Amino acid sequence: MLKDFSPQSAFMGVLIAFVGFASSFAVVLQGLKGVGATDYEAASGLMALSISMGLCGIVLSVWTRLPVSVAWSTPGAALMATAGIPLGGFPAAVGAFFVCAALIVLAGLFRPFGRAVAAIPAPLANAMLAGVIINLCFAPFKAVAFDARLGLPILIVWAVVAAFKRLYAVPAALLTFVAVIVFGVELPEGAMASWTQSLAPPIEFVMPVFTLSALVSIALPLFIVTMASQNIPGIAILKVNHYEPKPGPMFAVTGLFSFLSAPFGGHAVNLAAITAAMAAGEDAHPDPARRYWAAIIGGIGYILLGLAAGAVTSFVALAPPVLIQSVAGLALIGAFSGSAVAAFKDVETREAAALTFLITASGISILGISGAFWGLIAGVLMLGLAKLARPKIS
Repeated sequence: MLKDFSPQSAFMGVLIAFVGFASSFAVVLQGLKGVGATDYEAASGLMALSISMGLCGIVLSVWTRLPVSVAWSTPGAALMATAGIPLGGFPAAVGAFFVCAALIVLAGLFRPFGRAVAAIPAPLANAMLAGVIINLCFAPFKAVAFDARLGLPILIVWAVVAAFKRLYAVPAALLTFVAVIVFGVELPEGAMASWTQSLAPPIEFVMPVFTLSALVSIALPLFIVTMASQNIPGIAILKVNHYEPKPGPMFAVTGLFSFLSAPFGGHAVNLAAITAAMAAGEDAHPDPARRYWAAIIGGIGYILLGLAAGAVTSFVALAPPVLIQSVAGLALIGAFSGSAVAAFKDVETREAAALTFLITASGISILGISGAFWGLIAGVLMLGLAKLARPKIS
């Protein structure tokens, strides 16, 4: 195994860890806070997720000798940012994380269940994801309206870098966010002293509470978007790069590591999509059989970054919330455009997808259950009605 190591793979692994963490940790923080986490609980969740996905990536890559990159569920975090605090508070959300993890394991081990998940119409899953994401995508422009002096530099840097190298656009916006805090935000007295005290890894155990409303509002939509938007594309990217992964066991392992991170506030880890392409591509190494080291080094990087989650969260808390929300929104613009195009591409399913999207985006909550679930149900019913109304050819 050591003979397969190369400096090229190591460099790509470091880049994977930085891009994977920096491009979406803001979304994770917003998602955890959206379902009731305190700043410290959100930091603990961020740490648990980063360490879990690092360990999971290392285990899968060593076990399979494939470049298996693992990430936290960014679409799931975006969903939580708009789901609202469930009845029972954050402990109820943690209970939903446990249920989601169990469903992922079940999808991996029990083939009929996995096939049932894969049978969810892709346009509806994408429409639900687009509806979840859209409100957070407004944040960059709300930040400009809040204070152009603070919000506009972040937006401009993101746009300029995206025009040349999209992969580095969000990390560049994040660095600009840091500069804005340091030079543009008046920090309260003793803020930096308080920040230095947060360097210790944040560990907060949350006893789960299981409620029906959290199960339907958080666990089920989180499971669907994690499988449809992360796990399944992650397998597809490996296949595109001429690898032959076994999806079931991989899904089950990610579900197991999601289960381990849940009591510390982590919502879900899954197979990566963007960083999977980085680890599995030629830039990681000319020899496909040696690229798995890029995923291993990336996993080590995630663990180290996770240990710094407390410092990251405390630093972010020094700025107005709308600024870090703007970085999160910029990180999701690509996901929004991709999911929206996929949702409305087919004419036959367009109306059902539109119904799913609009109900989800509306932010409604009925019987304590969020709009993401009702949007998906409405879309499925619309597809069923359209199928019944379609004239049969005898």
